[in-house]
Amino acid sequence: MADELKPEEFSFSQTQEFNKTDGANTAISELSKKGYQYLKDNSTKEAIEAFNQILNIEENNNYALVGLGDSERKQCHFKEAIEYYSKCLSCHPGNNYALFGLADCYKAINQYKKAIEIWEQYLVHDDRNITVLTRVADAYRKIRDFKKSKNLYLKVLDMEENNAYALIGLGHLHYDFKEYKDALFYWTQMLEMNPSHVDIRVLTSIGNCHRKIKTFEKGLPYFEKALELDPNNFYALFGIADCYRGMNQQFRSIGYWNKILEIDPKNKVILTRTGDAYRNTGDYSTATEYYNRAMDIDFDIYAALGLALICKGEGKFEEAADRLNQLISGDPKNYRLYIDLADCHLKMNNKKEALETLHSFQKLGIKNQAINDFIDQIQEN
Repeated sequence: MADELKPEEFSFSQTQEFNKTDGANTAISELSKKGYQYLKDNSTKEAIEAFNQILNIEENNNYALVGLGDSERKQCHFKEAIEYYSKCLSCHPGNNYALFGLADCYKAINQYKKAIEIWEQYLVHDDRNITVLTRVADAYRKIRDFKKSKNLYLKVLDMEENNAYALIGLGHLHYDFKEYKDALFYWTQMLEMNPSHVDIRVLTSIGNCHRKIKTFEKGLPYFEKALELDPNNFYALFGIADCYRGMNQQFRSIGYWNKILEIDPKNKVILTRTGDAYRNTGDYSTATEYYNRAMDIDFDIYAALGLALICKGEGKFEEAADRLNQLISGDPKNYRLYIDLADCHLKMNNKKEALETLHSFQKLGIKNQAINDFIDQIQEN
């Protein structure tokens, strides 16, 4: 049996070393707690000071390096955060906190493939981490890898039925790929899961699906519910206005377009939409005012088209044709411009010019059924 080490056999220097190490560990532990509490309280400057004090005690301490990375990430200083996380991983390979933070940084700067690579390193050690799985699924969605994204979201649902992040992610995934009915299925499931605590984003997302499949009457109540929860919500106001536009209730849409403009008076898209609504009610004077306001901010092809269509509506066919020709020179693949221009020529009893206009679009090599149908219609008459 080995001899027991007796207390008197410790040298004075060894005792000092043990005390010093113990004291350093205690200080690091206290500073680490302080640093993360500061981060939690959004006191980033104080957090950075605490983590730097740790590095003065122990160079390359993993808690301090991750803490500094978290502090920089919280301020959206992603380049600096990446440096701290990377340094931590070079000294402490496989540190999960550093891997997680590093991947989140790459995601934040839209480097999704790098983020996926790092998160997958994390999953090697913890392949059932739902938070990481949903992040990887979301990153695959961003790079439009439908199959991998969907499989990961479904894996999460197998592990945790009705997981909110997976349901929302699947909704976005199908929406991105224009599979609006499938998106509706997942978002409606999310809504039914907790109807007493409704997320406005889920309501507007369901409403947007109905807008896309042109079931405007069904989409309207979701936008209205969202507006009850947040009276200035842009997406709810836009959704209601656009539903009324789709239902050809232009007068009702105008009120909501103008409500958005009260909040954001220089939104040229909304100025143009409002101009369209007034034009469709026959109020050309007010429509012109809105289109010109949009054009004063920056050139907008739809506002310029609106002004051309007003000329056409007022019987100024030559001026309308001139405006449309200018728009075609700037946007030669826009088939709607050719149809409107051809219609102007027909209104001026110039069938030949109308057909030449439509044929000039066909010469671009772009197949378009609306153009073909209009040519057939002209030739039959």
